[in-house]
Amino acid sequence: MAGVAVARPLLLLLLAVVGLPAAVGLGVNWGTMASHQLPPSTVVQMLQDNGIKKVKLFDADAEPLGALAGSGIEVMVAIPNKMLDMMTDYDTAREWVHKNVSAYNFGGGVNIRYVAVGNEPFLSSLNGTFLNVTLPALQNIQKALDEAGVGDTIKATVPLNADVYQSPKDTPVPSAGRFRPEISGLMTEIVQFLNQSGAPFTVNIYPYLSLYGNDDFPLDFAFFDGASSPVVDGNIQYTNVFDANFDTLVSALTAAGVGGLPVIVGEVGWPTDGEKHATAAYAQRFYTGLFRKLASNAGTPLRPNQYIEIYLFSLIDEDVKSIDPGYFERHWGVMRYDGQPKYAMDPTGQGRNTALVGARGVEYLPRVWCVLNANAGNMSRLADNVGYACSNADCTSLSLGSTCNGMDPAGNASYAFNAYFQVQDQDEQACGFDGLAVRTRQDPSTGTCNFTIQLETTSAAAGRPTVLFTTALLVLVLAAMVTML
Repeated sequence: MAGVAVARPLLLLLLAVVGLPAAVGLGVNWGTMASHQLPPSTVVQMLQDNGIKKVKLFDADAEPLGALAGSGIEVMVAIPNKMLDMMTDYDTAREWVHKNVSAYNFGGGVNIRYVAVGNEPFLSSLNGTFLNVTLPALQNIQKALDEAGVGDTIKATVPLNADVYQSPKDTPVPSAGRFRPEISGLMTEIVQFLNQSGAPFTVNIYPYLSLYGNDDFPLDFAFFDGASSPVVDGNIQYTNVFDANFDTLVSALTAAGVGGLPVIVGEVGWPTDGEKHATAAYAQRFYTGLFRKLASNAGTPLRPNQYIEIYLFSLIDEDVKSIDPGYFERHWGVMRYDGQPKYAMDPTGQGRNTALVGARGVEYLPRVWCVLNANAGNMSRLADNVGYACSNADCTSLSLGSTCNGMDPAGNASYAFNAYFQVQDQDEQACGFDGLAVRTRQDPSTGTCNFTIQLETTSAAAGRPTVLFTTALLVLVLAAMVTML
């Protein structure tokens, strides 16, 4: 799945979109919610090896920013949702800008271009928690940027989920797009402020989520190959959900009086595990179509002949992310946890069968695994021990439709024990499980299921998970244990 790494094959990745300057091109989201993280310097080198010139962060952590210094890579730093309330105080906002923006604004510093104020703060599932603080925070951050003398080149924006706009049920077409009724007034204020300040609208669009949990959604409409039943909107035929979603936003912006507001797609991607549609094959198909679309400068029906600025979601898998949205949530990376590519992909959109350049000099823990001890006599506590392992490590690949689903009960138990063993840096005591586990140097991986060897990293403990598993998935795994008890 990783493909063959060819030395620096994509240095012109951003130039290959014909006629575009290097500053216009693909970006990636760099998340850090992993138990064992690659060194930031390794990640930055990987970005440079692949010619990626833009990166979006989810905070303003000093280590990634320090590694990005001098790279020339354009950066979107972020203020987490939990800090939005603090940013309604201008002095606090000004101090944040001083510490996390101005401090890096020097020759050879960090090329910060945007500040993301929150991340999808108006999600319906958040029940309005951030409705009253997001706009004041946005205004204060932009004011602080202006006061610091960088407001002309660094803009504050708010990455928003596509659920902030919709078409009415009786007219389900993009041209009828409007902001959600309960936030329409607030959204109008926000987009008018963005228009006034010269900042873009940032939206996260996920065609995969249209499929997830909806077996009635037409599969081909999630991709770019042409749909058998397009959505007809007047004289326009939409053959993929990305264009339809994007243009629904364009219609909502037009209705709010800012139809020309620039739009950045802050997150778009496809996961590779955790659910039946989350596969490497589908991810490869999605990206092939997306890159071909970008290379053609086709734009969308309501914004034709335009290059769309996007940030892929995401760069690397993250095994500590919340799985409340679904078990796929830890598998969005175009790279595995160790920075190695999952499949061939050609961001130039030219259809070449190439691979991204993987991370260099990755150091792993020893090739030792923890598996079920076949000679253990009493299996009565097996379910409890598997439950403990999966409550403290990532077992999402065991879920229905995933890469490790379908193993026998012994395989499930071994996978769970090894996941915990690796998260604990292969500590000898982490492969006990009441005598039910044993260490081995024989790789227990199968054709589709990889039993991970974790990274060697001194910073692993800082990102270690506590409880990572939901009850539903735990029950699923434990059910397979019954035959062994």
